Amino acid sequence: MAILNKDNSILLIIDIQEKLLKAQFNKEEIEKKTAILAEAASILGVTTIVSEQYPKGLGHTIESIKEKLPADTVVVEKASFSCCGEENFRNTVKGLNKKQVIVCGMETHVCVHQTVNDLIAMGLEVHIVQDAVGSRKEWEYNQGIKRMLHCGIIPSTTETAIFELLKDAKNHNFKAIQALIK
Repeated sequence: MAILNKDNSILLIIDIQEKLLKAQFNKEEIEKKTAILAEAASILGVTTIVSEQYPKGLGHTIESIKEKLPADTVVVEKASFSCCGEENFRNTVKGLNKKQVIVCGMETHVCVHQTVNDLIAMGLEVHIVQDAVGSRKEWEYNQGIKRMLHCGIIPSTTETAIFELLKDAKNHNFKAIQALIK
C-alpha cells in the first residue's frame, strides 16, 4: 500500500446527485466529507473527475460539492454503472497518466464497487474514502466495502487522504487544509 501523492493522484467523485443523495442512509456524511475532499483537491491542485449517472433524469452534482471543485474538473456523464464503462472516462484516466485514484461517491455496492474493480483491472491503485461513500441501506454499504477490500482497494478516510496528499505541516497549504477539518 502506498501513501497518496498529490502529483500522482486523481480524485474521483461518483454520482453525488440530488435525486440519488436523498435516499442514502449516510447522506449528510457523504455530502460533508466529499465537499472537504473537493476543496482539498482545489487547494492542493489534485486532478478531479466527477461522474454523473443519467443527469437528464437524476440531475447534476449537488451544488455544495460543485462549488468546491477545482476549476478544471472533468465531468463525465454515464449510463453504465461503472465509470469505466464510458470510453470518455477511460480515455481521460489513461491520458492523465496517474497511478492512484481516490474514490468517493454513491452507491458503494453498485457504481463505486464496479468502478473500483475496473480501475484495479486497469492497473491503478485505488483508495476508497469510506466516510465519503454511501448506499441506501447500511447493510449494502458494508457489503460493498467488504467486496472492494477483497478486490485490493486501500481503505482510507477523508482526513487520512487529505493529510497524505499534504505530506507535512511545513506545506504552505497546511493552514488551509487544517481549516477544512475543524
